[in-house]
Amino acid sequence: MEYVYAALILNESGEEINEANLTDVLDAAGVDVEESRVKALIAALEDVDIDEAVDQAAAVPATGGAATTDDVESADEGGDEDAAEEEEAADEEDAGDDDEDDEASGEGLGELFG
Repeated sequence: MEYVYAALILNESGEEINEANLTDVLDAAGVDVEESRVKALIAALEDVDIDEAVDQAAAVPATGGAATTDDVESADEGGDEDAAEEEEAADEEDAGDDDEDDEASGEGLGELFG
């Protein structure tokens, strides 16, 4: 992840994201730099508009299992024990899907740099 952070630092400071600059930032942070990871990141970012990608990522709401408006309204109506049981069953199913979710979301830069 530190490799991606280094690229974000370079982008934010207006510096070119190249092997030398990325390596310098990582060295300054005390990271043991792996040349292959630097090259892979540079190649992966070749046609990426980082500012646009950050804006898009910031625009996606993170739900993370928080209660939705429908959940609150359902609870306010009282007597929705079936809904609570369904939600509990769904949570149990979701717990088993974590590995699959990790694999599906592992595409892209996160997969390259752990």
